[in-house]
Amino acid sequence: MAVTSNQLPLAADAIEPIELPAVQPIPDSGPTGQSNKQNETETLPGAVSEPVQRRSTLRTFTVMSALFATLFIVALNTTIVATAIPTICSEFHAASGYSWIGASYVIATTAVVSVWAKLSDIWGRKPLLLIAVALYFASSILCAVSTSMGMLIIGRTLQGIAGGGLGPLINIVISDFFSLRTRPLFLGLLHVTYAVAGGLGPVLGGAFTEFVSWRWIFWINLPVAGAAFCLLFLFLDVHNPKTKFAAGFRAIDWAGSISIVGVMVMVLLGLNFGGATYPWNSPKVICLVAVGTLVAVLFLINEGRFARYPIMPLGLFRHRSNAACLIVGFTQNFLVNGADYYLPLYFQSAKEASPLRSGVLILPLIIVEALTAVASGIFVQQTGRYIEPIWTGGVVLTVGFGLFAHLTATTSLGSIVAFQVVAGLGAGVLFDPPTIALQALVAQDDTATATATLSFMRSLGTSISIVIGDVIFQNGMQLQRSSLRNKGLPADLVNSLSGADSASNVNLIGTISNLAQKLAVEQAYAWSLRNFWIMCTCMAACGLLAGGLITKKELSREHTETQTGIKKTTDVAAGADVTPEQS
Repeated sequence: MAVTSNQLPLAADAIEPIELPAVQPIPDSGPTGQSNKQNETETLPGAVSEPVQRRSTLRTFTVMSALFATLFIVALNTTIVATAIPTICSEFHAASGYSWIGASYVIATTAVVSVWAKLSDIWGRKPLLLIAVALYFASSILCAVSTSMGMLIIGRTLQGIAGGGLGPLINIVISDFFSLRTRPLFLGLLHVTYAVAGGLGPVLGGAFTEFVSWRWIFWINLPVAGAAFCLLFLFLDVHNPKTKFAAGFRAIDWAGSISIVGVMVMVLLGLNFGGATYPWNSPKVICLVAVGTLVAVLFLINEGRFARYPIMPLGLFRHRSNAACLIVGFTQNFLVNGADYYLPLYFQSAKEASPLRSGVLILPLIIVEALTAVASGIFVQQTGRYIEPIWTGGVVLTVGFGLFAHLTATTSLGSIVAFQVVAGLGAGVLFDPPTIALQALVAQDDTATATATLSFMRSLGTSISIVIGDVIFQNGMQLQRSSLRNKGLPADLVNSLSGADSASNVNLIGTISNLAQKLAVEQAYAWSLRNFWIMCTCMAACGLLAGGLITKKELSREHTETQTGIKKTTDVAAGADVTPEQS
């Protein structure tokens, strides 16, 4: 049985008092399909069937503010380092760290997304969210005081592990708070926060690098993370199952958790090494990709056949519409992060922009993304329709990235802004609807798992966009080696500009006095990035096709909060009581 509360979809009413389940359990009929099983422990959250209390508007506002602030710094650290990487590599005399500073963060984020979500199903949202915030705080300090590239990469990896928990947990908490009809507004604002932070990242990174120090990129996380931790500790009041540690430890899908981390690390490392650090036919690259693929197969077998409580239930992929939502989420994040990460490189190379100016030049994309995401969320909330935004966003996004493929060293500023506006319109529309579509098509008990799986696919898109983008760009610059030599450039300069460290050596373009040679180098950078934009256009087209497979379902105004923790049934027959295990 479930306790429901009618919630109006109007924006003005969105922060009205929300119903919260009391902690004391009462008998329940258990999850659907489980009533005939005996002596079985279930980790999936069940629908609440107990008295409710009211959240005050102040409490709801305070919690939401803390969640939004936390997501802001997480999203900020995905892109803020992009404009500072050349300076960091130069200070540490480690040009090879260019891709690792970004890749270490996103690889770690992707690897642990599903693990964090499943742990929150067992021990509750609040303790896991607080642990993730605390880890983010500590890892930011480690990054800020780094004395070597290796130390910085370790800090970024720990940041990524924390960020991999914060992203999905924040989405899950919001989904626990609000009904499907009210939810789009808050998820839209959440994605606006992500878009704004992603866009401000290059600007702040450039400003800190030029006028203060790149270390402030990490110091600024501390006051936000510290304040968010205190607010969440005091005011977040989602259900606490008080699961015993031993029982929760046994419920973890260890095989699935370890294998998914191994898959992401090995495959993404192999792709990062290939064609850059090592040749594609190198034993290291082949072994990483091959073993990673093998572990992926083992992961799927474990999740489908052996895992009692899988971190990624394969049933989500069996339904065409669910799989389509996941594909749309993957492609949209791939494209958005690719633009956030590689447009600054285009500006700093082909346009000789400073780190700060490159951050300013990407603002049209970010501003349009943010405004469109808000409009999309309001549209879904007011109309209950999410299919139309998915279709429209897919078309516009494909056109926008197709326009990016026309960027050259001589493209006018007006054209650059126009291209970003088109791409931003498509990207902003697609922030919210795929999440709502997926949550509408699964049971309330599966909302957290579905949201975590979508977060995993989005994080995977983010990771692959950086790694694949770096590979495509570097391979493109290597193909330009002979062309640059033919322009009369010195051999050592050609090697620096067309080798594996070409992205971190953009500052060398300014040392070229011959205008014809400088233009040739700028065109070489633009051409190498063009290959990435072409791939992005193909990826956007795939997302467009997937969007056509998503089915429509009415968004309910009623809301049922989920109850986390471990549930135990003992010698149950149909309709027997189920009570959550408490400490």
